[in-house]
Amino acid sequence: MSVPASSGATPATGILANIAPWTYALLRVGAGLLFMQHGLQKLFGWFGGVDGAGASVQLVSQMGLAGVLETFGGLLLVLGLLTRPVVLVLAVEMLVAYVKAHLPQGAVPLQNRGELALLYMTIFLFFFAHGGGPMSLDAARSRRP
Repeated sequence: MSVPASSGATPATGILANIAPWTYALLRVGAGLLFMQHGLQKLFGWFGGVDGAGASVQLVSQMGLAGVLETFGGLLLVLGLLTRPVVLVLAVEMLVAYVKAHLPQGAVPLQNRGELALLYMTIFLFFFAHGGGPMSLDAARSRRP
């Protein structure tokens, strides 16, 4: 495929356009799977649990609610289903987690160990603004006649 010289496009531009949907999906699925681990750790004691020995949290508690949001919100993010409302809730959860758990330990995220909460919040806000992407169930649902 040749690209007109006046368009400013290069062969690399075409390659990037071809892989963009895949990398978008990779970010969405990767973030969702990684986020789910936090919920599975809280709810079921997986990955060492909340104490390193496999303990889980009470379902009817603030940490239990966080576990539910992380597990099922992460799953919906992986699927790209109801992406915008889900990630808005998850972004708020991460902001609350940062303010309640990390900020009292100091103002610098790297020192108060809150950088992961802020990174998740930033990723979720990106998906809130841009949706689930072309390789999501949201996109498949919008293409239905």
